Amino acid sequence: MEYTCKDFKVGKCKGQKVVDGESMPLVLEPVEPNKGDDVESLLSVLKKNKEWFDEMITKNSAVLLRGFNVENAEDFNEIIEAFGWDDIRYVGPAPRTHVYKRVWTANEGPLTQFIYYHHEMVLIKEFPKKVILFCETPPPEGGETPFVPSFRVTERMMKEFPEAVEEMETKGLTYSFIALSKNDISSMRGRGWEDTFGTSDRAEAERRAKALGMEMEWLPNGGVKAILKSRGLTKVFEGRKGRKMWFNTVVGMHGKEHSSATMADGTEIPQNVVKRCEEIIEEESIQFKWEKGDVLFFDNYALLHGRRPSLPPRRVLVTTCK
Repeated sequence: MEYTCKDFKVGKCKGQKVVDGESMPLVLEPVEPNKGDDVESLLSVLKKNKEWFDEMITKNSAVLLRGFNVENAEDFNEIIEAFGWDDIRYVGPAPRTHVYKRVWTANEGPLTQFIYYHHEMVLIKEFPKKVILFCETPPPEGGETPFVPSFRVTERMMKEFPEAVEEMETKGLTYSFIALSKNDISSMRGRGWEDTFGTSDRAEAERRAKALGMEMEWLPNGGVKAILKSRGLTKVFEGRKGRKMWFNTVVGMHGKEHSSATMADGTEIPQNVVKRCEEIIEEESIQFKWEKGDVLFFDNYALLHGRRPSLPPRRVLVTTCK
């Protein structure tokens, strides 16, 4: 399929990198300034080029729509619905608020905190194929959404720690995280168990957790500890050049206050391996800076993403799709 499309102009953005011959992100702008830059025109073009656009997300892992005057959650929702992708409900500890139809706030944890790189819902049996973000209010300073080509992390970890990687691959991984009794927006992992599992009934929460591949332990303080066993370290997805993605959250959960990561047999993951992996992820990162109205599409199979600390205000909305 052709790399270019006559209905878009290919642009550039700050922080953009070429990785294995692919621009990340691929930047798509109106063909002519002040022409075709309204949402209605954009919707028409997207519907016309749905297959091509989907291919570009897979090919480049990230695609940015910039300069189309997308104003609000309603506009963003129309863009998502133009593609016909199925919705997938977020499950996890991040505090979020429903905004409009398929649109939610991104993690509402304090802007002073760094949200570590992750594949969205990487620990859940059914995770999204696409994560789409919309910038309603860019921050005055900081607040980038950095992202990382996952296969590059695997390549470098296999080269530097072949034995450790093989052991983790062979044994598998076990994670745990704590969902609080009530929402706590002072923490980026502050989502209470009722919002996490979408119910206030404990028995129903347990049923839903089991369906997602989790075990649960109720805590004296009213919170719950979720345990996720036999998770893989890497994953290969169809249509992505056979690349082995670093499809785990070892660095993000290892040795943290409300979470843990070990090998499935209980063996601790060596601290030097975790530390070096953290360095590699940062070295491979692409630091994407928001502009008002940006719509950024991520291939969740191929990219880890995070959030840099920022000054307020910052408002980025999100939807996740199968």
